[in-house]
Amino acid sequence: MARYHIETYGCTSNRGESRQIESALRDAGHYPVDGPEEADVAIMNTCTVVEKTERNMLRRAKELESETADLIVTGCMALAQGEEFREEGVDAQILHWDDVPAAVTNGECPTPGPGTEPVLDGVVGILPIARGCLSNCSYCITKFATGRVDSPPVEENLRKARALVHAGAKELRITGQDTGVYGWDEGERKLPELLDRICTEIDGDFRVRVGMANPGGVHGIRAELADVFDRHEKLYNFIHLPVQSGSDTVLEDMRRQHRVEGFTEIVETFAERLDHWTLSTDFIVGFPTETEADHAQSMALFREVRPEKVNVTRFSKRPGTDAADLKGLGGTTKKERSKEMSELKMDVVADAYESMIGETHRVLAVREGTGDSMKCRDEAYRQIIVRNAAERGIEPGDFLDVEVTSHQTVYAFGDPV
Repeated sequence: MARYHIETYGCTSNRGESRQIESALRDAGHYPVDGPEEADVAIMNTCTVVEKTERNMLRRAKELESETADLIVTGCMALAQGEEFREEGVDAQILHWDDVPAAVTNGECPTPGPGTEPVLDGVVGILPIARGCLSNCSYCITKFATGRVDSPPVEENLRKARALVHAGAKELRITGQDTGVYGWDEGERKLPELLDRICTEIDGDFRVRVGMANPGGVHGIRAELADVFDRHEKLYNFIHLPVQSGSDTVLEDMRRQHRVEGFTEIVETFAERLDHWTLSTDFIVGFPTETEADHAQSMALFREVRPEKVNVTRFSKRPGTDAADLKGLGGTTKKERSKEMSELKMDVVADAYESMIGETHRVLAVREGTGDSMKCRDEAYRQIIVRNAAERGIEPGDFLDVEVTSHQTVYAFGDPV
């Protein structure tokens, strides 16, 4: 679990975004500290209202960079003028608000609170389907907190999902340390069955997003799982498969339960079944045994599969893990590799959203955004912002068709049609 420090500048909307970020971080087992010097990661939620504010943001970002181990810059200036931080030489990850919580992890599994009770947050229902995992990654401390996988019966999760929908959930988020191994503790692979039954047996208009599933667990059910996605419009065409490295040597040192070929086979299977879909993945850069050649293999894999959503994390040691005993790479090396991959990420994500301009997509309005905007998700869980939402009578939970008109690298803008 990471220690974090967050600073928020600007309007009420920014403060609301920071509260959401903090809520997600706490739910994942991370905890706040009093200042950046004590933190593993500092988060700066920026404002860009006037030129003087921009100068202050750049100055503060430079200060934070020198005071903390890792810096994440988000908020209005980061999204509208992220290049200015790079031009000023600020070594930071420039991220959308929604991507901050996942980036704080060290490539580790999410760590929910005790139990597996569902939560309703606005129109979003969060359903943890199991607790624990079957992996034993050398860098991950989450395993110590969660233990082996413990899967409630399909009927129980189905009942919880139905209750969330009846309570007003329009988006069900299926979560867990590793959703792909749901049921394995009972000798069965139950994720496809659970998803199929949620989509067929629960009445109502809603969508379902499947949370992180390690490639090792998905590989054996990839065809069955892709078929379930193909059959049901209620399922977002989105899958989060954290590959972590493009080098089999590094994957072995990480004790990951998959290899690059298995990961690409999953990607190919989903690409064959689905047209408009989103591949999400994670990379850890600067693992202690990662050579320059290993990093090049990760970059090559990134270019090959072109994931539309990516969490790039610099390796940091977690106490008590085996990887913490390894001699680490220098900070400069990790920064350079992280920068190279992050720049590629922005190019790939921008290309994905650029390709959508002029298309019409069915979206779900999920929550209010900055000003009078609405954050929506399309069929592949890509974010589309609709402006003047109140004027148009759009509220969270509404379904509508929008034409994509432009994009801002990590999200698109759309107008109702």
